[in-house]
Amino acid sequence: MVGQDVPLNSIAHGHVTPGDHGALLITSLYADTYGLGYLPLDGARTIEPIAVVGVRHSGAGELVSLEHLHDDRYATGYNSDGCSWLYEGVFDEQARRMTLGAVVCGEGALANGVMEAVHYDRASDRYALAFSTAVSPTQLYTVEGDDRRTVVQHTRERILGLSPESLSPGEDASYTSFDGQRVSARLYLPAPSLGYAGARPLVYYIHGGPQGQERPDFAWFSMPLIQFLTLNGCAVFVPNARGSTGYGLGYTKRVDRDWGGDDRRDHVHAMTVFARDDRVDTTRAGVVGRSYGGYMTLTLAARHPDLWSAAVNMFGPYDLSRFMECVPETWKPYFAIAIGDPVTDHDFLVERSPSAYVDDITCPLLVIQGQNDPRVVERESRALVKRLRTQGKDVDYLVFPDEGHDILKFANRVHCYNTITAFFARHLRP
Repeated sequence: MVGQDVPLNSIAHGHVTPGDHGALLITSLYADTYGLGYLPLDGARTIEPIAVVGVRHSGAGELVSLEHLHDDRYATGYNSDGCSWLYEGVFDEQARRMTLGAVVCGEGALANGVMEAVHYDRASDRYALAFSTAVSPTQLYTVEGDDRRTVVQHTRERILGLSPESLSPGEDASYTSFDGQRVSARLYLPAPSLGYAGARPLVYYIHGGPQGQERPDFAWFSMPLIQFLTLNGCAVFVPNARGSTGYGLGYTKRVDRDWGGDDRRDHVHAMTVFARDDRVDTTRAGVVGRSYGGYMTLTLAARHPDLWSAAVNMFGPYDLSRFMECVPETWKPYFAIAIGDPVTDHDFLVERSPSAYVDDITCPLLVIQGQNDPRVVERESRALVKRLRTQGKDVDYLVFPDEGHDILKFANRVHCYNTITAFFARHLRP
């Protein structure tokens, strides 16, 4: 019906059960963080909820995968506060119940990391998977045995010149925000073996998207930078504020038409929480983010200048109205929903744009930009830099002539990591 309010919903990973009596699938019809559903293939029009028992992980997250192995056995995957879990389960079709048993990924050698890929080989009854952590590049493993406790590592990828003891595995630093909302987060402190003493200056890292999630995954862009910062004496805080994926559809949608609103308040409140942690020195704090994270970096540096000693904006939107004009035509309908309509919501977009506040930035700023960026075009970042330099502000500008809306080439990444780390070392004095 026209004007009908339809609840958020989805259906994915469907498998027809043995005997062709029904389909087992993942759905958000009954759980915002996704759950199992069953559709009888007898003409029924209703998907039934499936009870899942035997979950061993805790924290906030989502059901992310379902694979039929054989007979009544299924592999069921979860993302729990950014860490991967994979169980084997038995589906009782008559009772409409999934009983999880052996843990394939999530414990022991395969704990506190991200499963990049997995394949089950029925002939050998074993799994092959790719798995990365905050301190290890992606490794290949096989998992076998009746209890799935026989885990064999087949690769020895390593970070050249560094022992794992020099890196930071991170710790859970989830917190309750200003309105009671739990925000999943991790804190990376310099490894004890490095010998740093006293409270560490804080680098506050904000991911892009905002529909994204920072996870303990060395294969992702941010983790080498996070580790390099800890090696140089900084603590790095990595939140997944509202708008992030991995915590349910509702959580992801809470940033729609509210860029710079409650998401910003999540970050500001986190700084009050850290002020009570004697391991961290919030009087020496820097903020960094890429894409949407760059937008939030500019917003925080401009609207809360007392919190920051330095800021790094990586290709973040500076003026939301102009950003909406520059994105590809096929993106515009979505961004009109997610951010605001450039015509009817013009005043709102102005109010939520960093351009309305950047004159209040007081800390040194580093702006990083790809010359060929089709989303946040280079002239926008150049205009920001020119505006602040005209006022005598301390602004560095790094442009990569062969990059777009990211830093992808290896040599460029090395230059990018070095530049950001040197910038924070200069201004935060670790």
